Amino acid sequence: MAMLSSLAQSAKEGDEIIGIWKTGSGKGKVEIVKKGNQYLGKIVWLNEPTDPKTGKPKTDLQHPDAALHQRPILGLVNLWGFVFKGNNKWEEGHIYDPNNGKEYKCIITLKNDNTLIVRGYIGISLIGRNDTWTKSSL
Repeated sequence: MAMLSSLAQSAKEGDEIIGIWKTGSGKGKVEIVKKGNQYLGKIVWLNEPTDPKTGKPKTDLQHPDAALHQRPILGLVNLWGFVFKGNNKWEEGHIYDPNNGKEYKCIITLKNDNTLIVRGYIGISLIGRNDTWTKSSL
């Protein structure tokens, strides 16, 4: 019985990041979910969902692949590949920033129940920047 309880506990470990998180800028919200043993996130809310010039939903105009310029930002998967490594850290992931069309390696750290530190970087994690996300609702 103790073994079953231990397995159930380890299956839930890492799930603390599941939910909706407001980005540091406050311009968007990302919903993090678990798929298999990895975590991913998609943009579920934007403070300005429409392009003021066209009145249409914002699209991924900054992406380097012009074929993707028409995909909507709302609903876009912008976090993927994260694996829980223990000690409140999720690693091996990537983050895509639709504001500049760039993809970065990423580490997520749970600071407390309501705060994530999302660190995007190129090469090694020492060269990058942190963004503080807060637990939110839609």
